[in-house]
Amino acid sequence: MGTAAGAGAGATALVLAALATACTPPQLERSPHRHPARTPTAAATPTAEPSPAAPLTSPGFPPTAARARDQLTGLTVAWGKNWQTYKRSEFGAGWSDDTDAPGGRNGCDTRDDVLRRDLKNLREGDRNPCVVLSGVLHDPYTGKELPYSYRRASQIQTDHVVALGAAWRAGAWAWTAGKRLTYANDLDVLLAADKETNHEKSSQTPDKWKPPRKEYWCEYGRRWTGIKAKYLLTVTAPEKLALQELLATCG
Repeated sequence: MGTAAGAGAGATALVLAALATACTPPQLERSPHRHPARTPTAAATPTAEPSPAAPLTSPGFPPTAARARDQLTGLTVAWGKNWQTYKRSEFGAGWSDDTDAPGGRNGCDTRDDVLRRDLKNLREGDRNPCVVLSGVLHDPYTGKELPYSYRRASQIQTDHVVALGAAWRAGAWAWTAGKRLTYANDLDVLLAADKETNHEKSSQTPDKWKPPRKEYWCEYGRRWTGIKAKYLLTVTAPEKLALQELLATCG
């Protein structure tokens, strides 16, 4: 009798645990510090009061096509190095507000900054205006209209245009940990994008991957070149040729 009762209690506990898990909404890319103004950590030290109205891009970014062409001419051409030593953790444990990049120290989670900048039809939180409750993304890579809801799984991810792995190979391997953290949270480097397309892109350079939506090729080339110039990253010869082709679509 005692054994049967114990087994029954164990089964009940398993059922309750499963129900608790099922009731938890799946959150893609959800940072462990969703409300940084209330739960500061050593990795993310926000301002005392959120200031979501602060600029979410650098002045003059992305560069114009003419400026990007000039920048591309000045980039150092070299093959990537130290690809085998790349680790995501080299760029910090996760999103951080404690950087001097655009959006840094504004009291908002980096991913929320990206959503607030890139989504339309925004509905922001009443208690925390940094948090995006809902909106719609016009995906730059595919042209898809992707809805977003805070409490539902989303097809939207935050993409590093020049991926962390690509930046590592192009010179970030030699940076300080602080500079890599800044890069990973620089809003000029980031875009909200379609999850599946972002996975396909991975850390590929433009000679190996271009956005499916050709109407975005001009801006993609401008952004990629602007990022490489901003951080003095190198380009490979095939990558430079591909960027020239992208910028040629700007007219």
